[in-house]
Amino acid sequence: MSAMTEDQRPGEAGEAGAGRFVSIGRPPGNRRELLRKTVWIGVWLVFLSSPVNDLVSGNHTTGATVGGWIGLTAFVGVYLTLVFRNMGVRPYPHRLIVALLVTLAALATLLCLTLNASWLGLFVYVSTSCGATLPVRKAYWAVPASTVLMFLVARHVGVTDVWNLVLLMVLIGYAMIGVGQLIRTTIELRKARATVAQLAANEERLRLARDLHDLLGHSLSLITLKSELAGRMLPDHPEKAAQQVADIEQVSRQALVDVREAVSGYRRPRLAAELAGAQVALTAAGVTADIPAEPDLGGVPEEGESALAWALREAVTNVVRHSGAARCQVEVLRRQTLDGPMLELSVEDNGSGGSGAGPGNGLTGLRERLEKVGGTLEAGGPKHGFRLVARVPADGGAP
Repeated sequence: MSAMTEDQRPGEAGEAGAGRFVSIGRPPGNRRELLRKTVWIGVWLVFLSSPVNDLVSGNHTTGATVGGWIGLTAFVGVYLTLVFRNMGVRPYPHRLIVALLVTLAALATLLCLTLNASWLGLFVYVSTSCGATLPVRKAYWAVPASTVLMFLVARHVGVTDVWNLVLLMVLIGYAMIGVGQLIRTTIELRKARATVAQLAANEERLRLARDLHDLLGHSLSLITLKSELAGRMLPDHPEKAAQQVADIEQVSRQALVDVREAVSGYRRPRLAAELAGAQVALTAAGVTADIPAEPDLGGVPEEGESALAWALREAVTNVVRHSGAARCQVEVLRRQTLDGPMLELSVEDNGSGGSGAGPGNGLTGLRERLEKVGGTLEAGGPKHGFRLVARVPADGGAP
């Protein structure tokens, strides 16, 4: 006796199917859905035909007829309220559900005992409500309990041939246990889907934050450095200052392109390009740079190369901005480890050794990037200087 329909809302399945169904486990979203849900549940009120015929037959006194109509109205109201609320996302508390079920059973028993056996059909709704609203374990006992109650009432009013009604109550009751479980599972799946979507959005925001930090940190550091150089050169060497300004423009344009590509999710930095950029940045900062020209990247997946490129960019940015180093050495080597062949990037300087405030956002982001591709990150070094070592698998697979 519930809305056994497809799990979709108007607009979720396209315009062709919009508005066609009422979603499982959701309250009606508009009047049309409310009408469909009412009609679907109301169809099952066919079992009330016998009580209604009994009341209009004129076989009872006026007081009994009025009391019968009042009792029947109360019974239907409690049943519809219970089923309607349970089909949504905010069911009644368990104690209230039990109280309403007891009320249904009491009304059915009272009406059968005070009027006649035509009212035994009300127990079908009691069994249905037990199956649809109670937890599975309790419903397994409540459905046969309501059936036994009906059988005892039938024997009390002199009806012995009620086996068809017994079978009907058991079958519909247990069927509604399945429907109730389906509704609860659908609601849980919908919540889980929303949680997964939220986690994916959080992960995407974290990725974007890492990319923007790496992109803008490097580019803005280089722009600041070249701006200072241009300012010092401007009085005496306008041509060199103009060259620095041209470099600033080029870096700014490239940073804009990088940010757009990072936001779009398509940017994959290349290690060779980052090595060339590191040479320019370190030289402009007055740091003696020892950087290899063409690294051997055979067998290294694109994700691993991209992670090493980000590591190089972050390391060079830290050398330029924080270390105060006079020399920086960059090496790209292949090593055979217990985890298999690895491509290793090391960046070592003779500066102050960092801020000493612990790993910052840049190193944390790098470690996360490398871990995603099966790599590792080591950061630290001797008393004077700082060394960063990043490794990724060189055989195309995670270690």
